[in-house]
Amino acid sequence: MLQGSDCPRAARALQAFGGSPSSASPQIDGQACDLDSAIAAAARILSASRQPLFGGLGTDVAGARALYRLACETGAISDAAQGDALMHGLRSMQDRGQFTSTFAELRTRADLIVCLGGSPAVQHPEFFRRCGLGEDLVAARHIVLVGAAAGDDVPATLAALNGTRGITAEAIDLHGDLFDTASLLAALVADRDVSAAPPAWVALAERLRAAHYGVIVWQNPELPAHGALLVETINHIVGLLNRTTRAAGFPLGGGNGAATVNQVFSWLSGMPLRSRAGPAGLEHEPLCFDAKRVMADGAADALLWLSSFNADPLPATLLPRVVIGHPDLAKILPACASGATTVLIPVSTPGIGSAGHVFRTDGVVLMPLNAVYADTLPTAATVISRLTQAVAALKQEAVA
Repeated sequence: MLQGSDCPRAARALQAFGGSPSSASPQIDGQACDLDSAIAAAARILSASRQPLFGGLGTDVAGARALYRLACETGAISDAAQGDALMHGLRSMQDRGQFTSTFAELRTRADLIVCLGGSPAVQHPEFFRRCGLGEDLVAARHIVLVGAAAGDDVPATLAALNGTRGITAEAIDLHGDLFDTASLLAALVADRDVSAAPPAWVALAERLRAAHYGVIVWQNPELPAHGALLVETINHIVGLLNRTTRAAGFPLGGGNGAATVNQVFSWLSGMPLRSRAGPAGLEHEPLCFDAKRVMADGAADALLWLSSFNADPLPATLLPRVVIGHPDLAKILPACASGATTVLIPVSTPGIGSAGHVFRTDGVVLMPLNAVYADTLPTAATVISRLTQAVAALKQEAVA
């Protein structure tokens, strides 16, 4: 039962778990087997692969640390299920740098919050509460919804925000698409002479320049193609504002372990995801190592899919598969159409059947996950560590 929150997203996710420990057996091509046999079969797939692809990447810190060692052992390309969204922010930061806020700063300092692309609460129902709306930490806050998020009832959202103590809110239509809108705002914040600029946008630029601490919020998963260019423009706006006042960006995304795995890979290797430890050493290719592109180009010959938080469908593939994740994956995992081997190893979900840690969406807080019950399933870290040892042993046998 969800406590301390009425988040519908969390409530839906918890419905996938019962009140007692999960029980599921590993499988090889749909046939139940013991864990040792499954790990041995998975090790044979990965040791024979010349270019494995690691996808999904839904795990906690311990699982990510183990996965990085396996990626180094096999020379795998690693990309999260939310890889495109993750790269929007990473590529912009790599090119120009960025200045971002945290939830603590939003709660204690932000007097102006501009939500580019509509209300974040559609996908992140707890967002405004986590920002401290209605608390006394900031005497008065103004919220601006720029555009509308899919599924957002803008009048209802504004009514709720304006009904909160200390909050005023307004909505402004996009000026063209998101790219046009951000460019217009950047020009107005820079105090350029923009002919026939809509009064609402002139007023918003003035609000940003006058704010004590303005924050621009966006959702990486909701950005269109080439979203890194949009993030770069937002970062430019933040940079302009910081010459005279205080401002920051606040990207949302990186859920289902994507942000956590990216943090772990970055501190262990110095490289973010969409990297590999290959024959040429460490390589980072944000475009070429896109999992969808790798699979479409036939550039991988084996797939390891890791998804310990949920049982979302896997991408269709003819490759041999090693699937490590939620027990319910067994219900949706079809046999490989090519006849290639599929190994399924159910693992415990961090925060449900085992303890763990994940990074929060703002990337600065490592959150502990306490187990609800002691699971009968192994953790992803345990399985992956054993798999790494098995792959290394097979390689040694091949050399001997």
